[in-house]
Amino acid sequence: MRSRRTTRQRFEGRIAGVGSSSGVRVVVGRWGRSPLGAFADAMIATPEGRRILLAPSREVADFVAATYSFDEVRIEPFEVTGQDAWQVRSPSLTLALAVGRRTWLGWLLRAVPRRLATSPTWCTVTDPVARVVMRGVRTRGSAGNGRREFYAATDHRAVLSASGTLDGAPLGALAPVSPEPGFGFSSTPARPSVTTLVTTVELPGRRG
Repeated sequence: MRSRRTTRQRFEGRIAGVGSSSGVRVVVGRWGRSPLGAFADAMIATPEGRRILLAPSREVADFVAATYSFDEVRIEPFEVTGQDAWQVRSPSLTLALAVGRRTWLGWLLRAVPRRLATSPTWCTVTDPVARVVMRGVRTRGSAGNGRREFYAATDHRAVLSASGTLDGAPLGALAPVSPEPGFGFSSTPARPSVTTLVTTVELPGRRG
């Protein structure tokens, strides 16, 4: 019997997940290293539950939309600058985030050797713990189009404040990321935060 070969692709960067008093929830990705090059994007959930992807190119949009679930995809210039103060800019979204100190979870994550912490095997081990410690968070699971994902977090910081607009309308004050946006099998933590991580996407291959 021929075996099915898979391909693994690694994305290294940070994800900011925030909620707002308007009910809009935003997950911003800043990827420094990836098969698609360095890029930033955003996943947005409206109060009505509509899920929107903002992507800087067709290539990024196609890959992300094949992995997660969206009702709308917008391809537009997208930029994120700053370290402790994130500035997110695109025609659809503006967002200013104040990033605070490392959380207790961040200190625990940094205690794990990076080579171990970023491996899919470690993600498999930590998945049952993540489900209990942080509701809705998974470190491995099935994604769209037969793909599998592994989320390997290496640091975690709190977001202290957030402000911005979506399509010109104010987002309001910082709030928990609740309810879960429902982009995929795992949710960003309910507490607004920035997570440093390595995401491994396993693509199904042909039999050979």
